[in-house]
Amino acid sequence: MNTTFAPEGYRIADADNRKYLSSLDMLERAAADGVILEATALLCDNSLSLHFRLGSVPAIMEKHEVMHTRQGEVIKDIAVMTRVGKPTCFKIMGITYEDGKPLAVLSRRLAQQECAEVYLAALQCGDIIPARVTHLESFGAFVDVGCGIASLLSVDSISVSRISHPSDRLAVGNRIYCCVKAIDAEHERYFVSMRELLGTWEENAAHFSVGQTVIGTVRSVESYGVFVELAPNLAGLAELREGTRDKEIAKVGQTVAVYIKNIIPDRMKIKLVLIDAYRGDIPPSEMTYYIDGERTSHLSYWRYSPIGSAKVVETVFDTVN
Repeated sequence: MNTTFAPEGYRIADADNRKYLSSLDMLERAAADGVILEATALLCDNSLSLHFRLGSVPAIMEKHEVMHTRQGEVIKDIAVMTRVGKPTCFKIMGITYEDGKPLAVLSRRLAQQECAEVYLAALQCGDIIPARVTHLESFGAFVDVGCGIASLLSVDSISVSRISHPSDRLAVGNRIYCCVKAIDAEHERYFVSMRELLGTWEENAAHFSVGQTVIGTVRSVESYGVFVELAPNLAGLAELREGTRDKEIAKVGQTVAVYIKNIIPDRMKIKLVLIDAYRGDIPPSEMTYYIDGERTSHLSYWRYSPIGSAKVVETVFDTVN
């Protein structure tokens, strides 16, 4: 992938990035060409400047150069301090000399400004882009969509299968693909979704058959039954049976074994029977992308529901503003 405006962390091991950091001559060339590079912030001093080492050359990034801000927005101290130990993109503003020793002067702000003006400003709803998870909140995940610029992936846009918290599906540092869901150009805000990349109901249900007993995760317990996630975009319902241990098994987040009793495409229903709870730690099911973000760059329309289903679940990207 082109790493010019990639999320932070994507370009640090890139061959071109390593080449530019290999010598003072190459750093000077990067400064002259306005190349966006990346290195790990090593220290934040008491003036809130970040310090780096670019090969053998020390570098500094002053607080006001750490972030591209909108008019009137103030850079918080914590936003600077939390860069320490993390890959950070930048442009080299210049190289100064003190006692004959070089010091590179860096700006993340300029890298982010170019990313916003050249890359993000050209995005349209439905575009598929790489992102990196940077922070989790109860309402969603914040993801880096380019050069450290944040976008919100709301909890209901993570998957069709309902989850109680983004950590049920994602972890900080995850590299993901997502679709541009909405753009607030006036405030330079971007909202993304990833459920459209995780398969339709039919694509997910095709991996299961009546009569199988499979592993699932309890996502919701209702008076009429238990919703069990079989895949990120697929859940089934197990009715609570009188005189059984179902209520003991049915705890949100619990891993369970379920018997597939019936699959009904026109109603998007999978009927399950709770068999047992799995006692022990197992990793969450790996997300499978049904649309290749490397090969497909845009979606105009996505329909989750099978044709003929009474309930229509869809996303029409090109009419979203």
